[in-house]
Amino acid sequence: MDNIIDIGLVQLISAYIFVLILTIILRKNRIGKEQDLLIAVTRMTIQLVLVGYILEYIFGSNNLWLTLLALVIMEAFAIRNIFSRIKLPLSTKFKQVIGIAMVTGTLTAMIYFFLVVIGLDPWYEPRYVIPLAGMLIGNSMTGITLGAERLLDGIKRNRHLIEGALMLGANPGRATRDIVNSAFYAAILPTINSMLGMGIIWLPGLMTGQILSGISPLIAIKYQIAIMLGILGAVSLTVIILVNSGIKTFFNTRAQLVLPEGFINGKVRN
Repeated sequence: MDNIIDIGLVQLISAYIFVLILTIILRKNRIGKEQDLLIAVTRMTIQLVLVGYILEYIFGSNNLWLTLLALVIMEAFAIRNIFSRIKLPLSTKFKQVIGIAMVTGTLTAMIYFFLVVIGLDPWYEPRYVIPLAGMLIGNSMTGITLGAERLLDGIKRNRHLIEGALMLGANPGRATRDIVNSAFYAAILPTINSMLGMGIIWLPGLMTGQILSGISPLIAIKYQIAIMLGILGAVSLTVIILVNSGIKTFFNTRAQLVLPEGFINGKVRN
């Protein structure tokens, strides 16, 4: 632990040379995205510096309520980000399903992971809970976004097939089964793919960070395996709740397909 190499301010600033190189490439090739790059880098820097100071305080206090507040804020921002990233119109009921799926799935995964897999004592230890919960919430956010977009797009593209199946006597579940299954698989596929190359092609962030901090690679490996399985569980839970409950919001009590206003002919949100 005492042999950790600290990055000085001058050394940190020198890393921004990569931003300069990319800016030159964008300008030379007339891609015209220099402003987007600079905004992204600036936001990243400011956000990470602020988070660093906040986490320093929370870790030092080891306070239950501050840990819970951090989790609530993370969940809220994740749900808000999902709403902003989905381009098709969302009904109020579907938004509620997204919120319920996100909170229920991630909390279930977190409770099991922290209490059973890691065995935290106390369970609200912020140094463990906040970064690990961030991984579970962040990956679940991506999974729900992909699942919701695939589900909505499937309904939009196959509206006539769904209505035809309903007229032939199929119930809503049977009429949309392929769409639901496709949405679920599309949402969990990135997590599965990331597990395939892990350890051989690349070392994930959690493992790299622990190794750089001086922890034995064998301990880091155990943590990485555990968190990846936790991520797989969190993504699977959140997405299965989303697709199974979300599809029901498109049908009324008489099993008729009901689409939100502007869903078919409305403009896709930017």
